[in-house]
Amino acid sequence: MSESEPERTTEHDDAETLPTGASSVVTALEDAGVEAAFGVQGGAIMPIYDALYQSDINHVTMAHEQGAAHAADAYGAVTGDPGVCLATSGPGATNLVTGIADADMDSEPLLALTGQVATDMVGNDAFQEADTTGITRPVTKASYFANDPDTVGDVVGEAFELARKGRQGPTLVDLPKDVSNAEDVARPGPAEGPATQTVPDEADTAEVSRAAHALANADRPAILAGGGVIKGEATDELRQFAIDHGIPVITTMPGVGTFDETHDLAMEMAGMHGTGYANMAITHCDVLLGVGTRFDDRLTGGVDTFAPEAEVIHVDIDASEISKNVHADYPLVGDAGTVLRQLDDALPRSPDAEGWREQCRHWKAEYPMDYDAPEDEPLKPQFVVEAFDEATPEDTIVTTGVGQHQMWAVQYWTFTQPRTWISSHGLGTMGYGLPSAIGAKVAAPDQEVVCFDGDGSFLMTSQGLSVAVRENLDITVCVLNNEAVGMVRQWQDAFFEGRRMASEYPWGPDFATLADAFGAKGFTLDSYDDVADTIEAARDYDGPSVIDCHIDPREDVYPMVASGGANGLFALQEEHL
Repeated sequence: MSESEPERTTEHDDAETLPTGASSVVTALEDAGVEAAFGVQGGAIMPIYDALYQSDINHVTMAHEQGAAHAADAYGAVTGDPGVCLATSGPGATNLVTGIADADMDSEPLLALTGQVATDMVGNDAFQEADTTGITRPVTKASYFANDPDTVGDVVGEAFELARKGRQGPTLVDLPKDVSNAEDVARPGPAEGPATQTVPDEADTAEVSRAAHALANADRPAILAGGGVIKGEATDELRQFAIDHGIPVITTMPGVGTFDETHDLAMEMAGMHGTGYANMAITHCDVLLGVGTRFDDRLTGGVDTFAPEAEVIHVDIDASEISKNVHADYPLVGDAGTVLRQLDDALPRSPDAEGWREQCRHWKAEYPMDYDAPEDEPLKPQFVVEAFDEATPEDTIVTTGVGQHQMWAVQYWTFTQPRTWISSHGLGTMGYGLPSAIGAKVAAPDQEVVCFDGDGSFLMTSQGLSVAVRENLDITVCVLNNEAVGMVRQWQDAFFEGRRMASEYPWGPDFATLADAFGAKGFTLDSYDDVADTIEAARDYDGPSVIDCHIDPREDVYPMVASGGANGLFALQEEHL
């Protein structure tokens, strides 16, 4: 804290305060530029919170540690810098694990700080002791046990930089209470990543040349843009490259927003619930330029049938992803933006692909994303998503839980900008929607935030409404309520002969009343005639609002590629599966 900044007055101000391990931790966060943190207090983390008392870092107390991790995850996804979450030892730390694993699967920058019992008690099954570093090591880039008060601040700075640099992801620092309480400790130096960390920039020039010639000679080229394009701040380079060379762009679900979906070259999202035209383009392209994608199974379906006619150019900052799932004919390890510029410089000419672009336009007309919405039937969720999209600004941030509502949101919202689609992709964590909306709003207070959730997903973290009310966060939650864990029910109907075991939720609460009980504003929506007015009223409310939207319980998500199936054989209705 600088001398010019005001200090809070406490009864201890008259006594000289020696720097502690805890204050070193907070200093490291401040030096790294951290402006916000999300957490839950507790015994072993209490010294860190005491140091935060004197800091300008905006700490948001969450209602559950899982929510703290999801909020920090979303904060990182919106800003590009690590979100910070805190929890105490034992159950506090283990409650963070789901959110840390979620960030790990989606390569989101996150720093978790956990309290720990004193070092001389570690291993003795002390009260609220857990092997936090051991538990989290598989789902972090690094998990540190801070055992030296004089270096604890440096360790925190290193963990922050490691989360941010290269392929982003979560890190964790476990903070024993005696280390946090230690006095007269050294001030941390400038934050530096580990000496062993190497971040590639340019790809091998010979490999770039080979890939560029393959792309120039393609008759049916396609770009597959993944989440790494956004995390690598390479959206502008990718858009310019695609437009300059007339190459259709497909996105993964984490890559939504990399390319303006209103552009003629946009094929939108591919994969299990991707558009029919995106899946057709992947199936029939002859050169596929994948940038910042890990080719996960929800995208590829059966690997043996994925892009069967294509040579694959794979650009990724993480060499371990190359040929892990899909063989790369042209492996390009490096920073996404840098490698795209290399390809552009090496491309001898644009591919001659007008016929291919016309074919892609034909598929868009043949397999449109449309639906029936008879006025005498219950509300269709697609209609509600489109109505929200039309009513909100272009830079609105959309967050979701996981399930059918997530798919309707990504399918029927038109995304034009990066960092406006915030969801749980690889881990598929139900309950992600509301805490991520809180994190997104803290990260971008001047942007509108809309959360689409399902009734099952919302039930898991609805206590976060108390946080949104206390912080007066102007977010709008739309619960697409079909009284079921809808995606599970859809699979049961399609693949388990309709045996709906434990997937129907007719016992759920009235979410509008629940919202009112938390101090938010609740609305109920069940008529097409009321959609526009209800959305307007919810958006106009100054604070968190919840729309309990009763949708047609018979509605399912299509298109759909059966798990492990071929993308080109997508189903448009259950009978096609």
